[in-house]
Amino acid sequence: MPDIIHLLPDNVANQIAAGEVIQRPASAVKELLENAVDAGASEIKLIVQDAGKALIQVVDNGKGMSETDARMAFERHATSKITHIDDLFHIRTMGFRGEALASIAAVAQVELKTRRKEDETGTCLDIGNSAVIRQEPVACPIGTNIAMKNLFFNVPARRNFLKSNNVEMRHIVDEFTRVALSFPAIFFSLSSNGQEMMHLEKGSLKQRVVQILGNTHTSKLISVQENTDYLNIYGFVGKPEAARKTRGDQYFFVNNRFIRSAYLNHAVMNAYQDMIAQDSFPLYVLFIDLNPEQLDINVHPTKQEIKFEDEKIVYAFVQAAVKHALAQFSVTPTLDFDLDPAIQQLEAISKPITEEKKAAVASSSLYQTFSQKHQAHFIEPSHKSELKHWKDFYESPSKEKNSEPASEFTYARPKQENKIVPIESGTLQQLLNTYIVTATNRGFILVQQQSAHERILYERYTSAAAGKGIASQKSLFPVTLQLSAPDAILLADLAPDLLPLGYQIEPFGKDSFIVQGTPADTGQGNEKAILENLLEQFKHFTSDMKFSRREKLIRSMAKQQAVKAGTPLEEKEMRALVEELFVTLQPNTTPGGEPTYIEFRKEYVEKLFGR
Repeated sequence: MPDIIHLLPDNVANQIAAGEVIQRPASAVKELLENAVDAGASEIKLIVQDAGKALIQVVDNGKGMSETDARMAFERHATSKITHIDDLFHIRTMGFRGEALASIAAVAQVELKTRRKEDETGTCLDIGNSAVIRQEPVACPIGTNIAMKNLFFNVPARRNFLKSNNVEMRHIVDEFTRVALSFPAIFFSLSSNGQEMMHLEKGSLKQRVVQILGNTHTSKLISVQENTDYLNIYGFVGKPEAARKTRGDQYFFVNNRFIRSAYLNHAVMNAYQDMIAQDSFPLYVLFIDLNPEQLDINVHPTKQEIKFEDEKIVYAFVQAAVKHALAQFSVTPTLDFDLDPAIQQLEAISKPITEEKKAAVASSSLYQTFSQKHQAHFIEPSHKSELKHWKDFYESPSKEKNSEPASEFTYARPKQENKIVPIESGTLQQLLNTYIVTATNRGFILVQQQSAHERILYERYTSAAAGKGIASQKSLFPVTLQLSAPDAILLADLAPDLLPLGYQIEPFGKDSFIVQGTPADTGQGNEKAILENLLEQFKHFTSDMKFSRREKLIRSMAKQQAVKAGTPLEEKEMRALVEELFVTLQPNTTPGGEPTYIEFRKEYVEKLFGR
């Protein structure tokens, strides 16, 4: 029987390895940008076409390569970063594995031009399918110009799995942003299809953060700076009022390398405890510098997962540094005794109290009970405060004398006997500005207003997206949106799907949009905040299930625009909310599966009271 085990050809082995390193165009962008940084460049330009599917080109003014090094760089596990095994524990460069260029050459057509300062001419290489097609001298500036074309041209199955251009472009911008944040002393630019999208001049870290996240963040940043013998922590965190309902701009860097760490994120969240709502997330851009011997970055080819030698002490330092920064800048909760000038204009302050008003106040039962000795806690009972009047809570107000007419809203009785039916014209009560209590044909229900409204909006938007579009009203004074580059790409991608939902949005220059129309059933004047929050909700949409872009948009809009818990509602609004809920196709749950109401049947309640 012949031997069956054999070595794979280099091009096949490289394609297999490329599956781990180069997963999409953004993966190649990350590797090429990090190589340019390691080359000591002070200017780095990224050029892409067709969201990186047709071209990804990185031009830098770094130290360049010799003719031999240029060819050797595309061999597997060829690197200038390490020599011995011990070097893995002293890594200060971005790359070190020697896999990136070999992986890129295995799945794309590559052209490289490079020249060192001491060389009169540079070297030009053409590589396809891991093989050198052409090598010759070339006149070129100092540095390296590498272009990879037709990504996955020889792996059609992988190319077919790439997402739309807008989605892939967002991933490219994400990787570009992370590298640019790490090195504010380097000039970066990003151009797509001949148009410059990002132009980041050299500057301080704060200037780079503001350049990327937007000028509106200038006043929202708090500096973090803690130096210890073990590690240094520096960067910026956002003020509590800048916290958002979704995980927005959160960046951790260790030795200038972007990492993902739920553990360290928890440390930051703990530092904000009692300062932001539990469902809010703070902004932060934090850098940790420590001895490379204290961590292992050789965990995954993307190098975004690392292991700390003592992660508990790093957690403690991060939490303490953020807490100290918040306290130092007086962001921790304090009592402000400065009077608002507007208060001085109120009638109660500007006009003296008369004797007649004093007598009226003193004669009230509330004043008397609070002014009596040992009676500060006592409230005089009303005629309906006794337990025997509990039924009045559910009875129709029309049964009482001199009551106002019943509401114009009524509920249609369904044919099914076992279906919950809110009692027509029944009294509704809001509890804690969050829950609505109403009687039904078999007891009563407790409705969570935000969840109920989310279900109503979800079905309304779903119907609109299916063809029954929501009417749009033209804006008398159209609002202009200036967004960051990533958000601008996302909004351009979502604009066609927002049109049937009532939003007319058009491009208005670089990273700018103009809102020409909004849904007719919503008020105008808050379009900017609504759309910005919608983008955040969509970007960080989380679910165990895979949804289409339109479904994610609809769910994000329903969640973002639903009336929030803690919002007071008038009886007319509560009645309309309950009425609309029970004509939806699935009134008992939100799109995400959370309950919209809890039913208390008469039999169950009586059993609780031993009846």
